[in-house]
Amino acid sequence: MREGRRGSVPFVGTLKDTMVSHLRAVIGELGGEPVLGRAFKTESDLQAAIREGFPQPVVHELMQGTGLTLKELAASLDLSPRSLQRRRQQGRLARHESDRLYRLARIVALAKRSLGDDNKAIRWLRSPNRALGGSTPLQLIDTEPGARSVENVLGRIAYGGVS
Repeated sequence: MREGRRGSVPFVGTLKDTMVSHLRAVIGELGGEPVLGRAFKTESDLQAAIREGFPQPVVHELMQGTGLTLKELAASLDLSPRSLQRRRQQGRLARHESDRLYRLARIVALAKRSLGDDNKAIRWLRSPNRALGGSTPLQLIDTEPGARSVENVLGRIAYGGVS
């Protein structure tokens, strides 16, 4: 709740804390700062890392943290499994691949926070959802509009709606 001008907790501070917490959760899904090879203090740091391309161990970390198979991960990123496998053995991911991995990590972090349980979140991501036209959330996050639809459903779940 927003307090008045003289309140001890300004709205902007609370919003900033929420954004930092979300940024930390997404970075955690990607394997954390040790795997990413740098410190992250702001969204700008994350944007720079995406533009440079994530290091290849991020793929393994995301697969391990979500329990997704290579095939599931590749499909949700709109990449062929063969391309993704090749990337796992080379240096850095391309910018567009890193951006898609970030999108997936963002959705996974939000699902875990909204549903309150890691296993429940992964099951939800794999299950057909009426609010998403019968598609699974993983099927939709290969595009930004699809990811936004998934985020909207998760927002309704988090704030007491049924989806």
